[in-house]
Amino acid sequence: MKKVIIITGLTCSGKSDLAINIAEKYNGEIISADSVQIYRGLDIGSAKIGKDEMSIVPHHLIDIRDFDEDYNVGDFINDTADALDKIVKRDKLPIIVGGTGMYIKALVSGYSLGGAKSDIKFRDRYEHVSQEKGNQYVWDLLNKIDPDLASKVHPNNIKRVIRYLEIAQNGDQDQVNKTDDSILKDYDVLLLGIIDEREKIYAKINDRVDHMIDMGLETEVRDLIKRGATRETHSMNSIGYKEWFDYFEGKIDYDKLIDLIKQHTRNYCKRQLTFMKTIPNIEICTVEQASKRIKEFLNDRDR
Repeated sequence: MKKVIIITGLTCSGKSDLAINIAEKYNGEIISADSVQIYRGLDIGSAKIGKDEMSIVPHHLIDIRDFDEDYNVGDFINDTADALDKIVKRDKLPIIVGGTGMYIKALVSGYSLGGAKSDIKFRDRYEHVSQEKGNQYVWDLLNKIDPDLASKVHPNNIKRVIRYLEIAQNGDQDQVNKTDDSILKDYDVLLLGIIDEREKIYAKINDRVDHMIDMGLETEVRDLIKRGATRETHSMNSIGYKEWFDYFEGKIDYDKLIDLIKQHTRNYCKRQLTFMKTIPNIEICTVEQASKRIKEFLNDRDR
């Protein structure tokens, strides 16, 4: 049976480096499961892999959309299915890696594209709720049900908040529809969730944000805004990007901006761990444990 390795986990846990090492060692190609790295121009803030690393190991689903285009779970499932087919036909090992838990869960739980109509009554009801109680109230409802999904949308982007709330409550009626089937049904799957000690993760997060600033994150965001990006642009709701708008508008100072990016990343890391535990058949482990588990999975006794 064809094998596929899926590596998800916490931000700064080392999953990307692990995936590259495994791909080099076992003749693999990587499929990104990152909801921000799909966007062209969102490079520094998404910790996107560099061109040098891409030249060593082929990567898929990176830089496949412009910053102002939408991309949803259904798109990811479709694109992943295509990438898997191409990789396997080249007799390569597919390695899916990324921290977007919603994507990973969709892969392993089984989703079928298209079909059900959107629930107009549902949307109308929550549009009235937002008018009566405010956008934040509706976003909080979404956050209670699916924090990972809520983290990808600004509370003021109310139409998308309601759309995501519909997805969370009704099994993704608008984008993908839950079934018992999966595009991985013909694969032998190893699913790993990479963790590390909290103090180490937080220290790495702080270092990464500082490095992003040094690399020119502010210039990257300003360039995106010059090209038309706003608070409501879907891609700009990502951590590392959304915080800049208050700074540019003079609502927070520079130190507060940096603190917020770090804080939001830490909070997201906590949500990642919570959500990761809901993914079926996941093996939560450290990088070292994952390396041993992969070796066993691939029946590698010599390396």
